[in-house]
Amino acid sequence: MVASSDPSAPDRGKPDRGNLALALSRLNDAMASLEAAVEARLEREAALGDAEAEVQRMGADRTRLAESLDIAEARAVRLENTNREVSRRLVDAMEAIRSVLDRQGPDEADEG
Repeated sequence: MVASSDPSAPDRGKPDRGNLALALSRLNDAMASLEAAVEARLEREAALGDAEAEVQRMGADRTRLAESLDIAEARAVRLENTNREVSRRLVDAMEAIRSVLDRQGPDEADEG
């Protein structure tokens, strides 16, 4: 059978409904995939932004802790120096007391 060349034929120039439905289905699937990809990308960017903010907070904490450590180390050095000075003065005082006791002699120490 020979195809009709009559332009008024009902199937001539109209797309096949099955092909159109398939094309629409594929378009919908592609749009859904695109939407999912965009959503995933936005979530990754949000997570990255959160991570960057956390890194900045950690940097600020590190700076604050480093300053506190410097202050504590300086205080420890001052305390150590003070401790040495107090120890030296105690030794000097004990030597002075021993010297006084030695000059008094054993008899004078018993009288006091």
